Amino acid sequence: MWEDTRGQPWLVNALGYELTHKAPHLQDRTTPVTLADYRTARETLIQSRATHLDQLTDKLKETRVRHVIGRLLSGEVTDIAPPADDISYVEDLGLIRRQPVTAIANRIYQETIPRDLTYSTQNMLSQQTIWYLTPAHRLDMSKLLRAFQQFFRKQSASWIERFDYKEAGPQLLLQAFLQRIINGGGRITREYGLGRKRTDLLIEWPLDQQPGWLGEIQRIVLELKIRHTSSTRTLYTGLTQTAAYADQCGATEAHLLIFDRRPHITWDDKIQQHTHQTDKRQIVSWWM
Repeated sequence: MWEDTRGQPWLVNALGYELTHKAPHLQDRTTPVTLADYRTARETLIQSRATHLDQLTDKLKETRVRHVIGRLLSGEVTDIAPPADDISYVEDLGLIRRQPVTAIANRIYQETIPRDLTYSTQNMLSQQTIWYLTPAHRLDMSKLLRAFQQFFRKQSASWIERFDYKEAGPQLLLQAFLQRIINGGGRITREYGLGRKRTDLLIEWPLDQQPGWLGEIQRIVLELKIRHTSSTRTLYTGLTQTAAYADQCGATEAHLLIFDRRPHITWDDKIQQHTHQTDKRQIVSWWM
């Protein structure tokens, strides 16, 4: 709960209320509260779009907030840094913390902000979970990412243009695409921050379809990078980062997505897929 809220009073109380008053089986005070119960309460709170979280969404529309949050979502450091007053303002709002590094204030905000920024996009995407499930109820990530590659090729220019946070457009569009599919039973955990030059996504998908997430879980890591340096350097750095994050999460699959935003490169040259074998695992790179 500390990692999820960093002590934000409204979030702590809202989670406590979910666990002690709204979950029917926990109204019996002799029933222990489990980690599975907590995770369910957390997801319910995020999806509820409660008043506090709606107010958070309103703040994201402010120009001063966008200057700071946009850079955090993209993970990029640009030559033009946000004004110090803007950073202090966003920190005072409780949206970011500056220690040990500048980052979104807590994990619930990390989940809520991308979801809210892409909420209408998610609802307009014609994607269904069942399209990407194997007979064993596993996510077919190769099929899913091939579909996203094609979608990104055809639609990215028009969709990203609609975003207020265009600097994080590719990352947000992918997350909207994934959220539409993963909402059918799984969850996405996001890691991003200023200067990381990447966004880490962990998809968790329960294979037993039973409440509580007590059975086998399919864990998939996606590393998102923008191509800034040479393709070789971007790939090498990305593979190293992807392997490290996959090991940290205990993932069974790992994918590296590289967005090449150079306007003079044709889509036929951009769209690529390669399989790489590192010391410990196989990683698939997807270029677009």
